[in-house]
Amino acid sequence: MSDLPMTVRADGLPERVTIYEVGPRDGLQNEQSVVPVEVKAEFVRRLVAAGLPIVEATSFVHPRWVPQLADAAELMADLGEEGRHLPVLVPNERGLDRALGLGLEHIAIFGSATETFASKNLNRTFDEQFAMFEPTVARAREAGMDVRAYVSMCFGDPWEGAVPIEQVVTAGTRLLDLGASQLSLGDTIGVATAGHVRALVAAFADAGVGTDRLAMHFHDTYGQALANTLSALQAGITTFDASAGGLGGCPYAKSATGNLATEDLVWMLTGLGIEHGVDLDAVVATSVWMAGRLGRPSPSAVVRALGSAG
Repeated sequence: MSDLPMTVRADGLPERVTIYEVGPRDGLQNEQSVVPVEVKAEFVRRLVAAGLPIVEATSFVHPRWVPQLADAAELMADLGEEGRHLPVLVPNERGLDRALGLGLEHIAIFGSATETFASKNLNRTFDEQFAMFEPTVARAREAGMDVRAYVSMCFGDPWEGAVPIEQVVTAGTRLLDLGASQLSLGDTIGVATAGHVRALVAAFADAGVGTDRLAMHFHDTYGQALANTLSALQAGITTFDASAGGLGGCPYAKSATGNLATEDLVWMLTGLGIEHGVDLDAVVATSVWMAGRLGRPSPSAVVRALGSAG
């Protein structure tokens, strides 16, 4: 099986992509039980060792909102020098203060494309969220940090339904204008389809935002994550968020199920002859290991296939 999947290149696809691993943060934040900090640290180290170029480690959010990540400072201290180079999510200036205090180099902020989710997730209106983020991004950039921006509910919202494409572009460009270097477009509840993906990327292009500044964050609620990934690849996107073992969801959107599994993404990219630099066997082994710690099988199809075979 070492020669599978067979590589068959398709025209018009990137030569290489970057996988932005979100399992330790976006994957574990939705767990019912709290994962011990030493298990989280081992999870991060295994993912880095598997060749994943970016591993988002945790979030400095108030523990009342996401108790699963209340040990963020302890985790980053455990990771030591290697942790300084890993991105963390910060919701506001208080979170930024914690990241700065630990000497971290990369942060991410998390905005919303819809009014309702901004209210439920950030306790702000759609417009107020940008004013909240402005000093956080400015201070981070002044400190020499890189800032990534997530925008959620880009393809649909459980309260508002369909989200106009121009509304997503407005939210995304405002986050980029604050000083973010990259914008991750989130299909938070997994309702995107391939044509919708192409249309959103084209709308950002019309607004002057190239594919080099965009990333895609797909959920597999309706089984569309890989189809949407292929559509995004065809549109020129070269950064994709994924979660080892397909872990994750969203604690503020109950209809959101797991993220695109890193292993499923790697399998498809390998078959397409797209370079990614990730050791698939090592990631599968890591997800099997984590599934054992969580007490349930991985939802990833590739982990189920290769993990059972191994």
